[in-house]
Amino acid sequence: MLSQETVKIIKSTVPVLEKHGKAITTHFYSQMLSKHPELLNIFNHANQREGRQQTALANTVYAAAANIDNLGAIIPVVKQIGQKHRALGVLPEHYPIVGENLLAAIKAVLGDAATDEIINAWAEAYGVIADAFIGIEAEMYKEAKEQPGGWDGFRNFIVERKVKESDVITSFYLKPEDGLDIASYQAGQYLTVRVQPDGDAYTHIRHYSLSAAPEKDYYRISVKREEHGVVSSYLHQDVQEGDVLEVSAPAGEFILGQNKLPAILISGGVGLTPMVSMLHTIIKEQPNREVTFIHGALNGNVHALRDEVTEAASRSKHVKSYVAYSNPSEQDRKNQNYDKEGFIDSEWLKSIAGTSQADFYFCGPVPFMKMIYAALKEWGVPSEQMHFEFFGPAGEIE
Repeated sequence: MLSQETVKIIKSTVPVLEKHGKAITTHFYSQMLSKHPELLNIFNHANQREGRQQTALANTVYAAAANIDNLGAIIPVVKQIGQKHRALGVLPEHYPIVGENLLAAIKAVLGDAATDEIINAWAEAYGVIADAFIGIEAEMYKEAKEQPGGWDGFRNFIVERKVKESDVITSFYLKPEDGLDIASYQAGQYLTVRVQPDGDAYTHIRHYSLSAAPEKDYYRISVKREEHGVVSSYLHQDVQEGDVLEVSAPAGEFILGQNKLPAILISGGVGLTPMVSMLHTIIKEQPNREVTFIHGALNGNVHALRDEVTEAASRSKHVKSYVAYSNPSEQDRKNQNYDKEGFIDSEWLKSIAGTSQADFYFCGPVPFMKMIYAALKEWGVPSEQMHFEFFGPAGEIE
C-alpha cells in the first residue's frame, strides 16, 4: 500500500502529466531504447515513429496517477495491456529498466520542478503499479502455457495455405510445425506473429485478429497490406505456403460475450476480421441470437471475406448483413452488391440495427471507431453494451 503522503504527491502531479505526458514518454522511449537496443525486438517500430506508443504510455501513466488512490479502477486497462505484454514476451526483468528510464525522463523533462520528493514518490508508486502488471501477467503466462494445446513463448507454425481475399487483404492458414494440438481461443482475440525480414537487425512483432471461429486444427489471420508496413509487406510478398512463422498463443480482452441481447457487429476495413470470427461463433454456439453484421469499405475490390459472410448469413434466419461502400466501383454499381453508398452514419446505423437494446461490437480505423462510438453514445447505448479494443484508456475514443 502507498502512504497517504505518496498518494498526495502523485495526485499533485496529475495536471503536469496531462500537459507534459507526451514529452516525458517520448524522452523515455528515446533514452531507454538507446541504452537497451535489444528491446527493439519487442517494440513496434512503426508505432514509435508515428508517436502512437508514446501517446498510449502517456495516457496510461496519466490514468495511473489520476487513480493512484484507487488502482483497482485501472485493472481493466492493466489486463488489456497485460494481454499484449504476454503475447509480446514482456518479462518481469523488463520492469526495472522501464522504471529507471521513466523516472529519468520525468526528471529530464520537468527539470527542477521534479523535486526529490516527487521522484521518490513516483519510484514508490511505480513499484506498486509494476507489481500489479507482473502479477497479472504471471497468471496470463501460466494460463497460456497450461491450457490444452497451450505453449510458452513463441512456437513454429507452417503456412498451410495463403489465400488472397481482396486487393489488399490476404489470409494465412497456420498449422503447428510439431503437429501437436493448438490452444483454443475466444472470438475477437488475436494471434501474435514474430518475423525478421532479411537484412533487418531486429525482429518485428505484430498482433493480428483471428478471423475464423475457434475449435479448429488451424489458426487463420487475415492481414491487410499497409503501404509502409514492414511486417504486413513481408507477409504478403515474401512468406509463401510451406514457410514457417513464429507465433505466440492467442490473447486479447476484446471478446464475444454470452449475452442474450441481439449482437450488432460493426466493422470498417480490415476491422471485420474479429467480427467474422464472432459471426461464425454466434451461429454455432448461440444459434437463436439475433445478429446484424454491418461492414464499411472503400469498394468491392478491397472488401475481404464478403462471400464467406454472405454464405454464413444465409444459413441462419437470425442473421442480417449490410454493406456500405464509400466509393463504389463501376462493377459494384452494376452488380448492386452494397446497401449504402457513403460511410456508416448514425441515421443509417439506427435504421438497420433497429434497437439500442443490443450488444454493439465494433472495430476498424481509429476515426471510424470514434464515429461509431459517438453515434452509439448519442443514441443512448450504455457503455457496458459497447465493446471495442483500443490501445490506451477508453477516454481516447471520445
